[in-house]
Amino acid sequence: MTSIGTGYDLSASTYSPDGRIFQVEYANKAVDNSGTVIGLRVKDGVVLAVEKLVHSKLLVPGANRRIQAIDRHIGLASSGLLADGRHISNRARDEAANYRDNYRELAPLKLSDRLSLYVQAYTLYSSVRPFGCSTILGGVDKNGPSIYVIEPSGVFYGYHGAAVGKGRQLAKTELEKLKLSELTLREAVFEAARIIHLVHDDAKEKEFELELSWIGDETNGRHVPVPKDLFEEADRKAKEALENFE
Repeated sequence: MTSIGTGYDLSASTYSPDGRIFQVEYANKAVDNSGTVIGLRVKDGVVLAVEKLVHSKLLVPGANRRIQAIDRHIGLASSGLLADGRHISNRARDEAANYRDNYRELAPLKLSDRLSLYVQAYTLYSSVRPFGCSTILGGVDKNGPSIYVIEPSGVFYGYHGAAVGKGRQLAKTELEKLKLSELTLREAVFEAARIIHLVHDDAKEKEFELELSWIGDETNGRHVPVPKDLFEEADRKAKEALENFE
């Protein structure tokens, strides 16, 4: 049976004859058309990196960030529709705050479980649409560093290294080459910058802004942007590596 058109893509609550929900697949397409986001889980922490495509020269550098702080020890990076990513980050902050109020301790990264249920609820009703973004939730809790990816369908997976967005295939290939469990947090920052520059090379006609944040021993377990001097060094080395690669 054909499943192209035929009206089965009008509602998130309607299955096509072969069991697909087209609205969820369209949401995944929105992610595939957005800048690449990667997360690296290494032995002493987590690094998040974003290729933020710049659509206008009038935009202020450093504004409109795609990496958000959820709690002191948790960061969230989103690829896809920016407004949807911000909505999910606000929901994640609510979940983290509720956990802290109820249990008087920092929320574990299993917070992604509840967040994924919230995302999945938006695939159940005809009155709403699925979120057009994939998010990478990273942080360090009492169980150590963790990374989770939440997809528009509401499914979530734990990863050692994750990539979503336009250049995810090339980014995953590069991540698989790394021995993530042996890398330090600082080494991971350089690798993350290199991979983002590498995947952007396929769309070099578009300007982009690199975003980097980290959580781990170097930051006393806090999610913060990578310091300016380290950021500039990582950015410079990534550009040099790309020139040598060519």
